[in-house]
Amino acid sequence: MPREDRATWKSNYFLKIIQLLDDYPKCFIVGADNVGSKQMQQIRMSLRGKAVVLMGKNTMMRKAIRGHLENNPALEKLLLGGMMTNERCVFRLLPHIRGNVGFVFTKEDLTEIRDMLLANKVPAAARAGAIAPCDVLSDVQLIKTGDKVGASEATLLNMLNISPFSFGLIIQQVFDNGSIYNPEVLDITEETLHKRFLEGVRNVASVCLQIGYPTVASLPHSIINGYKPQDRHRHLCLNSFPLAEKVKAFLADPSAFAAAAPAVTEAAAPAAAAPAKEEAKEESEESDEDMGFGLFD
Repeated sequence: MPREDRATWKSNYFLKIIQLLDDYPKCFIVGADNVGSKQMQQIRMSLRGKAVVLMGKNTMMRKAIRGHLENNPALEKLLLGGMMTNERCVFRLLPHIRGNVGFVFTKEDLTEIRDMLLANKVPAAARAGAIAPCDVLSDVQLIKTGDKVGASEATLLNMLNISPFSFGLIIQQVFDNGSIYNPEVLDITEETLHKRFLEGVRNVASVCLQIGYPTVASLPHSIINGYKPQDRHRHLCLNSFPLAEKVKAFLADPSAFAAAAPAVTEAAAPAAAAPAKEEAKEESEESDEDMGFGLFD
């Protein structure tokens, strides 16, 4: 009887994991080291309605996935264009089912679920033999990330009443519609992609400008470089100094200078007539003096 119950439980577990893999296109492979039952319950409650947490033995999870593929030969076929179905891509999960791991299935945004998992970490004291997940500094560095905690370090931290570590579900791999990648990819935002893309465009434009090969990336810079000499001349014309003011005024309204030219000529005519009269008067005075006595009289 217990064996039948065990067999029934395994059969139900296989059906459950296959159903979750079929229903949810995205999931996390998470590490559950140092996560207690109470903390796991809190994680399940916080993810309720948005994600499903499934734990189990690695052998059972691998067997369920392999059995699902073997019992459905149609899943082995490739779609047009060489793309595999989502069910066929599930086979890629097998190499990552190692250690104390589980699945977190979701249809929501992966970044949101990741943040919820990180928010459900609890502080814990250092234990001898544990792997340090972070640096521990107290005036001097006691433990480095990745080092195994020794008995002396654990005793010292407990005496100081320091709980330096925090444990929770650690995301190891991300499965998203047939693709598997590291969780660091979730930190990439649209701003990051935009920044990286612009850096690449600038590099391409620099190379094209240097070798004189026009491309879409370098064309705006080529146009600007061709416009710069004209812009310098225009800038010089815009600078203000006395001579430039007259030139700019003439360029702005040449007709005003043409209309002012006769006025200047007429104003200069009386001034020219006055010296002529003075010269005539002097000549008449000289002639009057000559009418008197001559030089040898």
